Amino acid sequence: MSLFLQTITDFWRTQFLNGDILYTDEVFTVTINPDLDKDSRVMVLETTDGRVMAVLTPAMADKVGLYQRQDLSEEIFRRKLNEAGVTLHGADYLFYFSETDKNVLLQENLEGDLRRLTEQDDAVFYEFESSASEQDLDDAYVELDHWAVFGSFEQNRLVSAASMYPWEDNAQIADLGVLTLTPFRGKGHARKVVRSICKY
Repeated sequence: MSLFLQTITDFWRTQFLNGDILYTDEVFTVTINPDLDKDSRVMVLETTDGRVMAVLTPAMADKVGLYQRQDLSEEIFRRKLNEAGVTLHGADYLFYFSETDKNVLLQENLEGDLRRLTEQDDAVFYEFESSASEQDLDDAYVELDHWAVFGSFEQNRLVSAASMYPWEDNAQIADLGVLTLTPFRGKGHARKVVRSICKY
């Protein structure tokens, strides 16, 4: 396994397997972790191989009615959350580059008018935001004050932007948002800003 893949694996193991394992079988694991952040009292991770891991604080486990040696499944777990009035946020999708793909990315020369955006681009970014719908802005969560921001321009107009910020202080994993203005979609702008910011 490459170092990069180990970074991803270690991050999620830390998040989901630290604490007391309440239940585990070949496809579903529930862990109680008293050290979760206030904003992350319940988390569920579904992997591409069909495994599901859930982690929650002891207080949330009590609220939901979970206890040791209980026969659980993902369906029962989600039903218990629902019955207790616990609503999860919408799913985030996790993407990463394999070591091979990362090396290809680092050698790639992207064509187009692409560059890093800074606070000096506030007027350009404001015009960009003003041209997008509230729903698109909310869904994408692209902000000029994030850790890194890249933009794609067409005829000197910012038409697509991507921003990212680290999930945690020392994590090598970041949350990335991307938004392309509706008239400019389907032209490769989003792909270019995402690949540019990932090279950064």
